Amino acid sequence: MKPELLFLILFFPLLCGILNALFGMRVPRLVAETLAVCGVASAALLTLLFWPQAAGDGLHATLFTWLDSGPLTIPVELSFDAISAPMALMVSGVSTLIHLYAIGYMKADESYARFFALLNLFVFAMLLIVLADNLLLLFLGWEGVGFCSYGLIGFWYRTPENAAAGRKAFLVTRIGDVFLAVALLWLYQLCGTLSLTAINAQAASLAPATLTALALLLLLGACGKSAQLPLMSWLPDAMAGPTPVSALIHAATMVTAGVYLLCRLFPLISLSPTGMLAIAVVGAATALYAATCALAQREIKRVLAYSTMSQIGYMFLAVGAGSVSGAMFHLFTHAFFKALLFMAAGCIIHLAAEENDIFRMGGVARRAPLIFILFLAGALCLAGFPLSGGFLSKDAILAATFARPEPVYQLLWGGATLTALLTAFYTFRLLYLVFAGSARGPVDNHRLPALMVWPLLPLALFGLGGGLLNWPALLGGSPWLQQRLAASGEFVVHLSHAVESRLWAGGTALFVVGLLAAHLRYRRKTARTETRVARWLRGGWGCDRCFELLLLRPYRGMALFCSEGLDRLLFDETLDGLAQIVRNCGDKLRWLGNGRLTDHLHGFAWGVLILLGCGLLLLIGSH
Repeated sequence: MKPELLFLILFFPLLCGILNALFGMRVPRLVAETLAVCGVASAALLTLLFWPQAAGDGLHATLFTWLDSGPLTIPVELSFDAISAPMALMVSGVSTLIHLYAIGYMKADESYARFFALLNLFVFAMLLIVLADNLLLLFLGWEGVGFCSYGLIGFWYRTPENAAAGRKAFLVTRIGDVFLAVALLWLYQLCGTLSLTAINAQAASLAPATLTALALLLLLGACGKSAQLPLMSWLPDAMAGPTPVSALIHAATMVTAGVYLLCRLFPLISLSPTGMLAIAVVGAATALYAATCALAQREIKRVLAYSTMSQIGYMFLAVGAGSVSGAMFHLFTHAFFKALLFMAAGCIIHLAAEENDIFRMGGVARRAPLIFILFLAGALCLAGFPLSGGFLSKDAILAATFARPEPVYQLLWGGATLTALLTAFYTFRLLYLVFAGSARGPVDNHRLPALMVWPLLPLALFGLGGGLLNWPALLGGSPWLQQRLAASGEFVVHLSHAVESRLWAGGTALFVVGLLAAHLRYRRKTARTETRVARWLRGGWGCDRCFELLLLRPYRGMALFCSEGLDRLLFDETLDGLAQIVRNCGDKLRWLGNGRLTDHLHGFAWGVLILLGCGLLLLIGSH
């Protein structure tokens, strides 16, 4: 197929999104839903058709010149290569299943056209990030996912909390976007181009200090979209949106954008040891922070939200450890099992009469055994069940971190190992509270729509079998993904089979210990008085309060001073005072223009006398 036809992967989700936005409410609901699904399914099908041409250097297409002013020439360039092809297939494939699920989930919502239009545009923006071979084009998709997330998180905007969550996501991620924009402008000034391929090729000619500064700017930009420290506070609140939105944000789009950006520019980032270490530290710290927060959450979707933040932290750790294949491997397996978990959580919430509190659930395994099996498949991947996709991808990251010779990476490996233990514990805590025992809250006995159930089946298979993407040599396999990304200049892991076996044994032990700890704690008594530490963890270590005190309150105070002190008291009062003086003078002089002849004659006489008096004074003064 011709390289110029790559734009069709982007065109169909965009076209269907626009059509639904314009005409979705004027056509039968089935037409709007079919249009939305066909938009992303067409992108997945086209990706499969282009797949054989991604080998080697892949496909590169220049569609047209976007900007041309003096030395600035910005073409619209697309790239379909070893890293973008599997990413595009994952985004479009998982999004198709989520769209199908959304038809059943949103069947009673009257704003379906707006929802599916935003959902299609969300996928288009993410695919634009993936396929762009130009930083400005990538930045356009970057802002697109930010806008769509704002519209989808606050989709039910009539509830103030939902609207506030959408605004929070939009504003917090904008902070990271500022750093990315600075990096983009600086790279153009240094390289004279915004082509990702050209920038990576010229990276070796840049000064070490410049490379470090650029790596840190790109890290901060990625932290905003991927909800990493310190720009992570928006993600738990993003659960205010419909469950299909949560699945899309956490699995296929938005939070994976930051990881993909770092992998895409890895040839540049890898030249800065300081930048690499900063990425690894942020990833490991976020993974541990989010895992501790997940231990105390009461809402099912917030547990999964903090889990996403933690797993994205593992991906950042992989990039910082020099393993692009490890980051991408975990990105793919995580997309499968996290979409599965969120979509299954939506089914559970329906069965619990829209209850979100896991302490008011229970007994779901008996009422919906298929949902239990599907959720269990995703939970096993998350907790690190041996040989599942989640286990193998997480083990690849731990092995890459452990293999680094620098002592600081051994410390990061220890933190990531502790995170794996906490992950297993809070995952089985969730399973026990939701599925075991009997119902402790409201129950909805209505059957789930078929479209809310069967899209979970392929996700369960891909999640459990996702390890085949990078089947380790220890088991006699060929790590396909690692070989595909070998040209990216990543750190090559050299571990003996004996050491790798011990790491596997340790990972298995962590899974077993987490399972036993959750079993002992939650098999019977599930309700205890919440401790102060638990409340602190549930509140995300009080980070929102810290941001409120350190950033928002001073900003509001400054805004109030500018509004009330400067604008109203100084400028408005000064201008109003001058106007009042002029008005008073006018009131006092108004009698001169009342039209009475006698008043005019008096005025004339007094004027003559004043003039004569002034003339007399001048005459006296001259002598």
